[in-house]
Amino acid sequence: MRWHGQAISNDDGALPGLELPALRTAGLVRSVRSPEFAGVTFHEVLARSALSKVPAASQMPFRWTVNPYRGCSHACTYCFARNTHEYLDFDAGRDFDSQVVVKVNVDEVLRAELGKRSWTHEAVALGTNTDPYQRAEGRYQLMPGIITALAESGTPFSVLTKGTLLRRDLPLLQQAAERVDVGLGVSLAFADTPDGKALQQVVEPGTPTPRARLDLIRAIRAAGLPCGVMVAPVLPWLTDQLAHLERLLDDVAAAGATGVTVLPLHLRPGAREWYLGWLEHTHPHLVDGYGRVYGRGAYAHKEYRDWLWERVRPLIAERGLGGASMHRPGAQAGRGDAEGDYPRGAFTGVSPDGTGAASLGTDVGSETLF
Repeated sequence: MRWHGQAISNDDGALPGLELPALRTAGLVRSVRSPEFAGVTFHEVLARSALSKVPAASQMPFRWTVNPYRGCSHACTYCFARNTHEYLDFDAGRDFDSQVVVKVNVDEVLRAELGKRSWTHEAVALGTNTDPYQRAEGRYQLMPGIITALAESGTPFSVLTKGTLLRRDLPLLQQAAERVDVGLGVSLAFADTPDGKALQQVVEPGTPTPRARLDLIRAIRAAGLPCGVMVAPVLPWLTDQLAHLERLLDDVAAAGATGVTVLPLHLRPGAREWYLGWLEHTHPHLVDGYGRVYGRGAYAHKEYRDWLWERVRPLIAERGLGGASMHRPGAQAGRGDAEGDYPRGAFTGVSPDGTGAASLGTDVGSETLF
């Protein structure tokens, strides 16, 4: 089987006898540590399925996802997916950052699923849970097989990432785009300034710098591929200043982004506790303000969302970054708040007028992007 090719040697850091009942149920092959990834343990599993159907109750512009990794060494304090690690008997904090589950056979399983007669070639999204181009991808190289399987089956797909490792696969993505619709998105919430970089390095310490991600946007566009940018999450009192947003949007426009969405921070369970704990430690004077903005909920209250949208709307328009974005079913056209639009180029299936693909209908998924 393909995962045999991942074997390195008997002294490659494998951890025999590790007791992980939930992972054994998930198909654990072995757990590995490597000097190149200090502090990170990889749990290699044989996945039984690759395609995940997004629940019909939510309003995402896709019905299917593929997640080759669970957990993420990007270590973003705000990551909404943190609580999913608890299903594997890990915690949503440090374990999420350092215990990464790798579906080493995901491309083979995906190819088999896409080959079924029942598969209707709906768009598939990658990067909506954990980042497929996190550092682990440099070791396991799962994305080339996934991209090839999707393209050869005639399945349109999109990739959302913070990871500059995507540049490795640009030639493959160009080839795929000759056969199917391909959407690419980059998540970037911090301006390329001394203050912005300093904040980025403590809020999402495992991610590439803002400048590296701006260079990634340029490379994607130079390859003739679309690139929508998610300016998300905007952190109240930390990254919502007008000067910060102006600089960030200037840089994104100069890099050639095809569209932009600006979204405020979401605080889902797991992420809420981890982020607010960080905030109390580093910016205790802001804790009461976050209590007013979020209360007991996951979303910023409407007054804050409206305030942020009124701030960024003219900035987006002035830079030509709005327009043909994908609207969530039921969302008010032209709004870009927490429930608003998706940037042009980030997802497949956007119609020319930017109102979204007719084939998506109103029955779309629930996974939140951040």
